[in-house]
Amino acid sequence: QVQLAESGGGSVQPGGSLRLSCAASGSIASIYTMGWYRQAPGKQRELVATVDSGGITNYADSVKGRFTVSTISRDNAKRTVDLQMNSLKLEDTAVYYCNVQGLYSDDYGRPGALDAWGQGTLVTVTS
Repeated sequence: QVQLAESGGGSVQPGGSLRLSCAASGSIASIYTMGWYRQAPGKQRELVATVDSGGITNYADSVKGRFTVSTISRDNAKRTVDLQMNSLKLEDTAVYYCNVQGLYSDDYGRPGALDAWGQGTLVTVTS
């Protein structure tokens, strides 16, 4: 079992900042990428930012220069991915989802494909 716990959403005025955090825990064998996606009302879920195991980051063009994604591995069982969002715009309003891709270990220690999603946290940018 792998659990993702998100925090940090809320409401902010344009130009403001928010920081999202996602803690992944459980039977994680290895992580390929951790990151954030978002879904605005009436739109498809889209990539916001990801970071891979080598520290390579990938950002949507719409957030480059404003958002920063980072990860911390506190131990082998728990990893955190944060999203620092600055200079927020009205169009950043969406539900933000944490995503972790990699491998998990089942009860017998066998690896399986991991593609886990958080429950989502709402970010509202409003004047």
